[in-house]
Amino acid sequence: MILKLSIITILIFIFNIPFGYWRENVKKFSFQWALAIHIPVPFIIITRIYADVGFAWYTYVLFVGAFFSGQKLGSIILKIRKLNKIPVTSCLIVDLVRGEKS
Repeated sequence: MILKLSIITILIFIFNIPFGYWRENVKKFSFQWALAIHIPVPFIIITRIYADVGFAWYTYVLFVGAFFSGQKLGSIILKIRKLNKIPVTSCLIVDLVRGEKS
C-alpha cells in the first residue's frame, strides 16, 4: 500500500507541473487560470478509484500536497525561463521541444 501511494503521489506531482506552468503564464482568476487548476482534478479522482487507495484522510494530505507542489514547481520553471530570457508560451511541452531544437 505504501508503494502504491508513493507512485500515485509522484504521478500527481509530475502531472501537475505543466498545469502550474500554464497557470503562471495567464491572468490570475481568468478562465484559463481556473482551467489550469481544475483540469487535473478528474485525473486524480480517476487515479484514486482505479488504484483502489480509498479516501482516507492521509491520502488527501499526500495527494493535495503533490498537487500544489507540482503546480508550484511548474510556476517556478516558468519564472526561471523568463529570468533567463528564454521565450515562453503557456505550454511547457512546446517550450521544452523548442528549446531542444535551438
